[in-house]
Amino acid sequence: MNPFAQLDRKFVWHPFTQMRDWLKHEPIVISSGKGAVLRDVQGREYLDANSSIWTNLHGHNHPRINLAINRQLKKIAHSSALGFANEPASLLAEKLIGAASLNSAGRASLRAGLSGTPPHLTKVFFSDDGSTAMEVALKLAYEFTRRTRSAGGSPARSGRQPRFLSLDGAYHGDTIGAVSLGHIDLFHKAYGGMLFPTDKVMSPYCYRCPFNRAQPERDDARQYRKCNWECVGKVEQKFSARKKKGNPFAAFIFEPLMQGAAGMIPQPGGWLKQVTGIARSHGALLIADEVMTGFGRANSKFKIQNSKSPLFACQDESVQPDFLCLAKGLTGGYLPMAATLTTQNVFDAFLGKYEEFKTFFHGHSFTGNQLGAAASLASLDILQTEQSVLQRAQLQKHLHKELQTLWSLPNVGDVRQVGLVAGIELVKNWRTREPFALRERAGLRVCEAMARRGVLTRPIGNVIALLPPYCTTRKQVSKMASALHDSVQEVFG
Repeated sequence: MNPFAQLDRKFVWHPFTQMRDWLKHEPIVISSGKGAVLRDVQGREYLDANSSIWTNLHGHNHPRINLAINRQLKKIAHSSALGFANEPASLLAEKLIGAASLNSAGRASLRAGLSGTPPHLTKVFFSDDGSTAMEVALKLAYEFTRRTRSAGGSPARSGRQPRFLSLDGAYHGDTIGAVSLGHIDLFHKAYGGMLFPTDKVMSPYCYRCPFNRAQPERDDARQYRKCNWECVGKVEQKFSARKKKGNPFAAFIFEPLMQGAAGMIPQPGGWLKQVTGIARSHGALLIADEVMTGFGRANSKFKIQNSKSPLFACQDESVQPDFLCLAKGLTGGYLPMAATLTTQNVFDAFLGKYEEFKTFFHGHSFTGNQLGAAASLASLDILQTEQSVLQRAQLQKHLHKELQTLWSLPNVGDVRQVGLVAGIELVKNWRTREPFALRERAGLRVCEAMARRGVLTRPIGNVIALLPPYCTTRKQVSKMASALHDSVQEVFG
């Protein structure tokens, strides 16, 4: 066994991993990477089919990001944001606000569906990862609601705490606040005694929706669904019921276009626009979790507009949240860094005299880290080049074409794709949609077979996720799809 594998087995505890199973096998030890290819210590090559858990955008060892980090290293790696500013973080905040703003057509579309003025993101709070980005948004929304719903802007004393609504199957991170917003028993139930209560509403899971009257077909379930938007009606019912209790929801939390850890559950076109309109009509803030979907990952509108292409999933449906949470791809997959974007109204609610203690008492040691900011600036520059926009558009088409080969497999129930995110749901029989029991480890067994074919990804239960880096070639996409196809055949016969 490789010595690094031995050290890993002896000392390392891996996340979201049953270590009893892990210790039965020699792990793959990654030593280097270039583009969409990873290499292990044995010299074997693999395609990175989930972008190193949804983080890597442009491929490994990208020369422009490498150069940006090296240039910053010659100046300074990190200094505190508590009491000091720095150059790259300031520039990054400006660029993020610019990228997150809807174009004129998008704002006109948004304005048409609102009674008031659409929100405008103006402020950036930096943190460390997706969980902390969500924790920041949650705390800000909580305190903003308490201050603005009580007389004179002072904290409410009625004892009624702000409540939050998120989707069934939601996963928003692993800090206590973020876990409280989640609704996956496998991840969250064990910590129930530590959490505060939140409400949930059904997600638009067309493939397994109880209101979808369509029989299974060999196509994305969103395309042949037969329903009356009951899922939207459920959202309206939730908001109305909470309003009748005299304590309306403070915020509605969602992943736009695609729920990731829920099992790559895509939203049918128009759903997001409708439910966020309902939330707005009930006075709720919108918290958009774009940790996975951001930076072009879930976008399908690639046309360059005013020298930039939409980078956030919300923009595809002209939805402007009050909080936009970013991480994962922010630095191009190089360094841990996160950002929570919010509005001037929220910012102003925390302004006051020193002795009033209106300050936002929250922070992170590496807030606004210079190396992370430098990498992020380089990544944003790459994303907004015409070459990158065209490359993403072509990759999306190639991925869609290759995924069609999977419909011939009886154990493939649904193939769903949003932008450059794909989820392939495995079932015992596509005609019945009968799921595999977790103990059968269906997804894990398929991914192990894919690894033997030189393609690395990680399942979400019985769903195989494919999120290729944007530099992935047509040949490499074909290999990812064929490895998945052949692995399903191998595992299920």
